[in-house]
Amino acid sequence: MKNLIRYSTGIIALAITACSAPRQSLQLTNATDQDKKDELIVLTRAQVQRFTGKLSPEKYIIITRPGQAGPPVLVQHDDLDHDGVWDEIAFMLSPAAGEKNEWKLQPSDAPATIKAVVRAHVRQKRKLSDGTFGPDLQTDSIPAGQQPTDFTKEKLPPFLTEGPAWENDKVGFRFYFDGRNCKDIWGKTTPRMVLDEVGTNPANSYHHLSDWGMDILKVGKSLGAGALAVHLSNVNGRDTLLRLGGLSMGPVKYEKVADGPLRAIFRMHYPAWQVPGRTGTMSLTEEIHIWAGQYFYESRVTLNGAREGDELVTGIVNLYDLPAKRVDTPDVSVLYTFGRQSENNDKLGLAILVGKGTAADFGVTPNAGSDVLNTYTVKFPGNKAVFRFYAAWEKSDARFGNEQSFTDFLKTEAFNFSRPVSINR
Repeated sequence: MKNLIRYSTGIIALAITACSAPRQSLQLTNATDQDKKDELIVLTRAQVQRFTGKLSPEKYIIITRPGQAGPPVLVQHDDLDHDGVWDEIAFMLSPAAGEKNEWKLQPSDAPATIKAVVRAHVRQKRKLSDGTFGPDLQTDSIPAGQQPTDFTKEKLPPFLTEGPAWENDKVGFRFYFDGRNCKDIWGKTTPRMVLDEVGTNPANSYHHLSDWGMDILKVGKSLGAGALAVHLSNVNGRDTLLRLGGLSMGPVKYEKVADGPLRAIFRMHYPAWQVPGRTGTMSLTEEIHIWAGQYFYESRVTLNGAREGDELVTGIVNLYDLPAKRVDTPDVSVLYTFGRQSENNDKLGLAILVGKGTAADFGVTPNAGSDVLNTYTVKFPGNKAVFRFYAAWEKSDARFGNEQSFTDFLKTEAFNFSRPVSINR
């Protein structure tokens, strides 16, 4: 009997009979008429064991092409729950249109020896007493009411670039690790990882164009590059939009999960979010993924303690009166803006992609008299949300200097999201 795994980046559906004997080969098929570049394949430990049999905790996986010479595939082993045993493997392929290949999964006492180029990275660093920044932290936290840095008094913030930052070989992003709790964009002009260096010297402002790129987004009181809020039903007799930030946010914890070379993952935990006008608290966890070769990060959000009618919200900053536009396919909806909206006064495309199954609702905030301003919003029913936020700067890629090229890019992204590589065995 033929069994099938279908992988849609971030989602794996497994249909395989429990009685099937383990095998070590699998078949990857790009069943579309388009080439796929940097397709990320992720398999859980349980799914790998369908091919290899039961694995002891110390075993790793090597992937090769049966009967063909050449180095093995670069495989990243990720321990998602920090128990010392990997939970998922991730590897990357670029299959041509219609391409079908066999691959072998083989247990090993150590990962394959491959000189890997780091193409995805996440970091959080605190400032030391001597004004330098310390080591990359596995976890970090701030208390409720953490204030933004007053740069008229301090040359450097307490956290490198004001909070956690994540990047790949195309683009980067950052959190403001304080009461603003917003997201910003690093426009990159180099594939190398730069965010351990950026912001360490106040004489080199990252708001000015450098050989690596620059901070390209003005955020204001918007949701910036996909920050979070909740649309609350019936608070003091009316609906309201409350950003995830400010004094009501409670303590915040950062947790690094995986750090390259192919993908980086981290979580932001908000365990005690107090909603003004309500008793009790909500809690929220956002898990962010970024992987090589892409112009987006993927956010997976879970909200607990919400009431009926409450909805998760994210959004795109709109400080330049650019119109919101859409790309829609049977499986995907994309909200986007395009125009001269970078801090370098050049072209920048911003977009949020969601699967049609989420029933997300697109909207807009007022530009005055609200907790969140100047934002095109995406609203998710229920207590979970998954979305991708895109940042496409013309200095990163010349095709993003033209709106038609940007919308063509988004259509390709929608196509690839809904038509993943399939894996047969």
